[in-house]
Amino acid sequence: MTTQVSNRIATVFEKRKKHDKIMSLFLTAGYPEPDSTAELILGLEKNGADMIELGMPFSDPLADGPTIQYSSEVAIRNGITMEKIFNIVREVREKSQIPIILMGYVNPVLRYDIVKFCKDAANAGADGLIIPDLPVEESGLIHKEASKNELNLIFLVAPNTNDRRMIKIDEVSEGFVYCVSVTGVTGTRDGNEVARSVQKFISRVNKNVQRNPKLVGFGIKNHHDALKIAEHADGFIVGSALVEQIKSKYPDSGWKKDLFDFVHELKFGNI
Repeated sequence: MTTQVSNRIATVFEKRKKHDKIMSLFLTAGYPEPDSTAELILGLEKNGADMIELGMPFSDPLADGPTIQYSSEVAIRNGITMEKIFNIVREVREKSQIPIILMGYVNPVLRYDIVKFCKDAANAGADGLIIPDLPVEESGLIHKEASKNELNLIFLVAPNTNDRRMIKIDEVSEGFVYCVSVTGVTGTRDGNEVARSVQKFISRVNKNVQRNPKLVGFGIKNHHDALKIAEHADGFIVGSALVEQIKSKYPDSGWKKDLFDFVHELKFGNI
C-alpha cells in the first residue's frame, strides 16, 4: 500500500522533468538560531529546494567535516533536543509538504529509544531517515520500526562500496540512494576534481542501483558543480556549502536573504 508519507519523497521524483535535477539541502536543526529553522526550511523551498535533510546535532559526528561539526556544536549550545527537532517538523508541516528527512547518528536514536523515535518522527511529519553510521547488516530493528511508521530509511554508497554491497543497499534503501561522491568527511571540495572522480563511480552506481533514484552529495558548492557532478544521477545534495554560507553571513542583517539567494543560484544558476 502506498502511503501519503512515503509519497512525499516518491512524488518529488515522479514529478521531475527528464532533464531537471532534484536538489536536496542539508540544514542543521537549531543552527544558527534555536527558533529559526522552520522559517529557513520554508525559505529554502521557495527558492528551489525539493527536499530537506534536517540534521540532528550530535557531539561526535564521525562523517562530518569541520563546517557541519561547528553547526552541530552551536545548535547543541542553543539547546536543541530531539523533541525540539520534531517540533520544527510540525511547524513546517503547518505550511508545507516538502519532504523532510531526519539525518543523524545512531547513538541519539538509540538513546531516545528506536520504537519511540520512529513513532514520534512519523507523527511529527518526517518522511525518512538517513543514519550514516548504521550498517545495513545492523539495521534490522530500525528498518522494522521505520517501515512500521512509514518512514523511508535511506542508505549510502561510496566509491569504496563494492558492487555486491551496492545491490544489497539498493534492495533495502527506500526513497533514494545517497551517493557519497568521495571518500572522507563532508565538506566543499574542488568541483572539477570531484566531477572527474565521480563519473566512474556513478557509472558503477547506475549499473548496480536500479530500484531507487540516486542523489549525489559531498563536495558541491555552486550550480556548475551540481550539474557536472550530478550529470548522470537524479539530483544532488548540498550541505557544507549551505552551512558555510550561513556561517559567513550570520548575524548580518541580510543573512537570510543572502542564504536564499545562494540557494536559488544553486538550483537555477544566475537567472
